[in-house]
Amino acid sequence: MRGREAHIQALKRRRPTHPMRPGLIERQEFEYVRHGTVNFLVKWVVHTGMMRGWCLEHNDSASLLEILPQLLGEHCEARRIHLIWDNGSSHIAQETGDFLRRHDSRVRVFFTPAHASWLDQTELLLRAFESRYLLRRSWTSRAGLIAHLDASWPEYNLIYAHPFTWSWTRTKMHQWVDRHGSSLCRKISRTLH
Repeated sequence: MRGREAHIQALKRRRPTHPMRPGLIERQEFEYVRHGTVNFLVKWVVHTGMMRGWCLEHNDSASLLEILPQLLGEHCEARRIHLIWDNGSSHIAQETGDFLRRHDSRVRVFFTPAHASWLDQTELLLRAFESRYLLRRSWTSRAGLIAHLDASWPEYNLIYAHPFTWSWTRTKMHQWVDRHGSSLCRKISRTLH
């Protein structure tokens, strides 16, 4: 099981989107009105592909701690639970760390490096979810976006969820670096000079 939090903006386009027609592409207004953000916490069970989403009231440790017992308690049979987070304030807060240390020894927290969220498998899930349920949408309120998210993740599980096999292992990474590492470093060095 993996956990990840995303910040999704509730945007309303200033003008309606014009749908595709023969000979014309879809035209979407680039200007928007922002109606706040939703902090969407996602749990993903890699072996089944199923996800669970929670909309947090605020991006703070108190809101996160309200959900964590539910998130961690649903999989009591798991040998290990990975929480993959960026270095957001709610993730690195003292209260969050204290709770996780007290809760369960199976919980491992991993922080993605800056600008490297693509290393997180759950990021792949969020990209797939976003492309099916969030792109080219418009919301008139934060509450509307929350209602949409709460309805969308169960549908995603019914239609799209499937086990995910990550084929890039640490051994394969080391083999790739051994084969390509020095030539890659030379190319980067030439580019920088």
